[in-house]
Amino acid sequence: MTAKPSSHEMDGVRVRGLLSNEVSALLNTYKQFETLVPHATRSGAAHTGEDGRYVEALVRSYLRKFLPKNLEALTGFILRPAVKTGVDGRERKGQKDDHSTQLDIIVYDSANFPIYERLGDDVVVPPEGVVAVCSIKKHLRRSDIEDETMRLQRVGSLCATLTKDGSPRRGPFLSLVAMDIAADWKPAPTEELLWKSLEESPVGTKHVSFDELIGYIGVFKKGSIFKKRPSASQPKTAKYVWLEHKQHELYFGLQFLLTGVFSVYYDPSRNANRRPGFTGFESGRGHEKELGELLVTGPTPS
Repeated sequence: MTAKPSSHEMDGVRVRGLLSNEVSALLNTYKQFETLVPHATRSGAAHTGEDGRYVEALVRSYLRKFLPKNLEALTGFILRPAVKTGVDGRERKGQKDDHSTQLDIIVYDSANFPIYERLGDDVVVPPEGVVAVCSIKKHLRRSDIEDETMRLQRVGSLCATLTKDGSPRRGPFLSLVAMDIAADWKPAPTEELLWKSLEESPVGTKHVSFDELIGYIGVFKKGSIFKKRPSASQPKTAKYVWLEHKQHELYFGLQFLLTGVFSVYYDPSRNANRRPGFTGFESGRGHEKELGELLVTGPTPS
């Protein structure tokens, strides 16, 4: 007779252990880079541009280990051409071709959607295949929340597309991830100060659509701000909560990223397959604090 699994074994503890080990390895790999190419007066590598690109490459490499074969973690631009969609879709009539700024990580469904231009991992892609976009920072600076949430809101607007039946398609998962907090925060930021930076940013005050608002802001060594999914199909607000990363919870950063990607990829508006049980948050592990709400205009416009 097969022994009944304990509640501990049924609670995703193995998955959390796996992801925690992966994040620990990611942080240790970056420490090795700093050791080999140090900066003379501050933490980090000798060249800030290379420093940032190395962190981006690290996060992309760890995402790739867990993404379905259909999805690629790339970098580059999104081009939204003002052309017909579907058989005879004219929702972009009267618009002009438009494109994003350069994006650190684009999770793209390259098995089902074409690519305009590709050179290694650098691509130019249409919006229909974009599943997630992530901005990566080694250290999260005070100005990053405003700058990156505006950049990501623009992505959400570009990627507002329709399903086959003409209904709105769920927009990509938008996130900002950093290894740690930068030294320019004085005083050192609490979760309330991080929230205030988002709440008072242009994105937080101009009432954009739900899908255009950033879904996740994570600092691997500190904590996570995430946007709760609404129960209503046309939400009037976006609610944000704070979850502190305790010493044994290093997996949260990577787990939130994967969960966000999968929640979009397996959404019924995009995929007929049922989302697999893959990431596992601890049962009963609630968030530390409800931060507040941002007003939204409703569903993402087409």
